[in-house]
Amino acid sequence: MECKNDISEKTKDAATGPRIVLNTYSGNTIEGEAFVADHIFSYILQGKQDVWLADQKHSYREGDFRFFRRNQLTKYVKSTTDGSFRSIAVHIDQCTLKEMSEQYGLKANSIIDAHAALLIHSGALLKGFVDSLVPYLQQQMDDRIVSLKAKELVLLLIQHNPAFKNVLFDFNEPGKIDLEAFMNSHYRYNVPMERFAFLTGRSLSGFKRDFEKQFNTSPGRWLLRKRLDTARFLIEQQKEKPSDVYLDLGFEDLSHFSFAYKKEFGYAPNKKHS
Repeated sequence: MECKNDISEKTKDAATGPRIVLNTYSGNTIEGEAFVADHIFSYILQGKQDVWLADQKHSYREGDFRFFRRNQLTKYVKSTTDGSFRSIAVHIDQCTLKEMSEQYGLKANSIIDAHAALLIHSGALLKGFVDSLVPYLQQQMDDRIVSLKAKELVLLLIQHNPAFKNVLFDFNEPGKIDLEAFMNSHYRYNVPMERFAFLTGRSLSGFKRDFEKQFNTSPGRWLLRKRLDTARFLIEQQKEKPSDVYLDLGFEDLSHFSFAYKKEFGYAPNKKHS
């Protein structure tokens, strides 16, 4: 089956083949955000990680399995143990899944809420699978082995929890969803408008049109005001420091945040309003 070119402009972040990655970090806590383009299965070897999907926080530690479905925005904080964070991640691409769907007749037969958590409990088969990857990660893996291991994982996940079949083999792109609910749970994410449009099932022009009809303002203006209002509450009511909130609210740097805050409210975020 050939599907290497079956990637639209909207999903160009997705891989054209499966990947197995050993993630290693050392030093201080690492924060960031990412768009999950492909399904990801991950196992923490060392350290801890907090992940936000929409506005829901999930905490993981050494020995935990995680699964992140595709087409999601995430924020994360990776904390090191003894100075290091290590995890193994398997990225399961759509081409591999479509090939398996044809080969094994695997089809999604129901729709699972995109925000529903699929829990992976510790089990001998999945732990054995992770252990089998470690020797390969010491060197460059043959693409054919990567493909076989990704397919093995898919079958193990379905055996572990049959609900995975309805997630992995749902090849639909995001449909048109409630704009207000989505934006109120994702306004902290610093992503292009095209990404918000795609994830709400709209073209960019349709997104802007629906947004202005819903909120009576432009997306850019609404996002800025929403983030600043939240920052004001956190700083003035929760007594948090500007340096502790600006990244979490989607601002790229502290100086930009301080400038926007003062322009909006008439005083700097580190000054008390009289």
